[in-house]
Amino acid sequence: MNLFKKFYCRTFQIFMRAAIPFMPYRQPEILQSVNDVATVLKNKRIDKVLIVTDAGVVKCGLTDGLKESLKENAIAFAVYDRTMPNPTIDAVECARELYLKENCRAIIALGGGSAMDLAKACGARIVRPKKSLIKMGGLLHVRKKLPPLFAIPTTAGTGSETTIAAVITDASTHRKYAINDFSLIPHYAVLDYKLTLGLPSTLTAYTGMDAMTHAVEAYIGRSTTRKTRAKAIQAVKLINENILTCYNEPTNAEARKNMLFASHYAGIAFTISYVGYVHAVAHSLSGMYGLGHGLTNAVLLPVVLQTYGKKVQKKLSKLAKACGIASAEDKKAQAAEKFIARIYELNAAMNVPKSFEEIKDEDIPKMAKFANMEGNPLYPVPLLMNAKQLEKIYYKVKA
Repeated sequence: MNLFKKFYCRTFQIFMRAAIPFMPYRQPEILQSVNDVATVLKNKRIDKVLIVTDAGVVKCGLTDGLKESLKENAIAFAVYDRTMPNPTIDAVECARELYLKENCRAIIALGGGSAMDLAKACGARIVRPKKSLIKMGGLLHVRKKLPPLFAIPTTAGTGSETTIAAVITDASTHRKYAINDFSLIPHYAVLDYKLTLGLPSTLTAYTGMDAMTHAVEAYIGRSTTRKTRAKAIQAVKLINENILTCYNEPTNAEARKNMLFASHYAGIAFTISYVGYVHAVAHSLSGMYGLGHGLTNAVLLPVVLQTYGKKVQKKLSKLAKACGIASAEDKKAQAAEKFIARIYELNAAMNVPKSFEEIKDEDIPKMAKFANMEGNPLYPVPLLMNAKQLEKIYYKVKA
């Protein structure tokens, strides 16, 4: 990256870092059970809601408890259950039309990060009917209060129930982009670990490593605060200690609860301190080939950490020692290497692939361009890279 671009990126990031104490960050109110949702709605005199979910969640019966609770409290609901792994602009518009047609007054997202992304974007379009999602991409382009938004995660990974972001795919260009605005933070988050019991092992792996990526990128970035560093350490420690238990024992209640809260802590950390090139590259891969976000993050995390090299040794060393991955006696470089090795070890134990057969040489410049547009200047990464430099990462994970 040339000196002018570096100066611009770092200056932008310094100002963003200085503004953190003055930004209206907030955390959702935590509810312990889906039954609490009906109570809140009743107190707010809301008589009809839109449930945003996906067909798989419905088929598994995970929406049954919520629906029954709403019926018992005389709260009507409409269901949008066509959420796909990478929600598109068209899907958001379909959900918005259903919300308006059914005269709904609140939105409940029940599922993984995709359902929450779609619900957030739907809310943004409801309050901004004359502004397209593409024009809302980037930072602070919504700036209007959304209808009451409830987020009920059924996976422990995205942390979307606490974040300012909604990631949407433009199907016409295969570009995946983020809408970032404080109004997108859900008003309520239901952390009910019982909804994650029995989650398939593959989904457990990908979503868990997604949460790990959130925590690690938030920790090693240049816009950390005491709070985000503490939350990131909590998240990494819990994930390191519990993810394999969840993978091998899907109904282990204690491990599932720990993973759900780890995801939440990681969400708090990266909402304030942002992510980095792992996410920028992952989004471009998902947009181009429809690959799952958690999968792409899991594969890319150790590769990008190695690419950062000495720039992350000090912070990775501290993180490794705080989480028990390295000992206090380990030198900086050694502790950092142990941390990266642990990521590879977790991936291998959960059968996460090391590369993607889908990647085509001719697509790499386009994807690197998208990653560059997403990451620079917003993400306060340890090492700045331009599109040409980012291209090398794709080749490292190309089968």
